[in-house]
Amino acid sequence: MTKIAVLGANGTVAQHIVPALLQAGHQVFAASRSGKSESAAVGASVDFAEPDTFVPLFQQVETAYVMLPTGNVDIEAKLLPIIDIAAKNNVKVVFQSVFGVDADDSIPYRKVELALIASGIPYVILRPNWFMDNFHTFWLAGIKHGELALPAGDARTSFIDARDIADSAVVALTTNTFDNQAFDLTGAEALSYAEAVATISYVINQPIRYEASTADSFIDTLINAGVDSNYAHFLAAIFEPVAAGFTAAVTQHVALITGHKPRSLNDYLSAHASKFSL
Repeated sequence: MTKIAVLGANGTVAQHIVPALLQAGHQVFAASRSGKSESAAVGASVDFAEPDTFVPLFQQVETAYVMLPTGNVDIEAKLLPIIDIAAKNNVKVVFQSVFGVDADDSIPYRKVELALIASGIPYVILRPNWFMDNFHTFWLAGIKHGELALPAGDARTSFIDARDIADSAVVALTTNTFDNQAFDLTGAEALSYAEAVATISYVINQPIRYEASTADSFIDTLINAGVDSNYAHFLAAIFEPVAAGFTAAVTQHVALITGHKPRSLNDYLSAHASKFSL
C-alpha cells in the first residue's frame, strides 16, 4: 500500500484516478479546496493561493499527482511552491503538464517541468493533448446551440480521453517503471474540430457545425459569457499552436505506459453521449 495524494481530486482526470487507486488497495488523500471526499479516500483541504496548506498533506504521503485546475493563468506562481514542498518532503511527483511545452523552455509549464527535474525527487511528467472531455464540459454550450466556434482553424488535434490520462497516471503513481521520464499522451488519431464535431453530430443525431473563428471573436464571446478577461486571452493564446498544427502528432505513449491502446472518439462518445442531450 502506498500513500498517495491526488490534487484536483474532483476534476476531469483525477475523478478517475482516485477510485482506481482505492480499488488497487492504496491509501488515497483526495485534495481539493473543499477538502471533501465522497469515497474511501481521505479528504484534504488545500488552496493553491496558500502553498502552506499543502505542507501537512505532503508530510503524510509518498507520492503525489500534481496538476493545476483550470482557470489559472499564473502557472509558475501556483505550481513552483508545490514542487518545492514535495522536494522538501521527498515526495515523488507525477505531474500533469501540457502537450508540446518542451518546445520552448520559456513556456511556464516547461519552467515547472524543469524545476521538477532539477529537484532531485523521483518524477514522471505526463503531457496530455487536448481532452475529448472538453466537448461535454467547456464546449458543451456551443454544441447544444448547434455551433461550436473556436480559433483552431482546420488543423488536426490528437484528442485524448481523460480516462487514458488517468490510466497512465495510476501506473506512474504506483510503479517506478517510468520514473524520471516525460511522456506525450495522445489519442489514437488526429482529427480536425470539424471532423470531431461531425462525429458528435452523427452520434447524438443533432445538427452541429464547427466554425473556425478569429481569436478576437473567441475572446469577445468568452468575456460576454462571464469569463475573466485574462483567462479569455489565455485560452485564445493556447489555441495558437492548435491552429498552427502543433497538436496533430500521435504518439504510442498511452499504450507504452498502460498496455492498452488509447480510446477513440467513438469510445468517448459511447460513455458520454447522454451529456449532449438537448
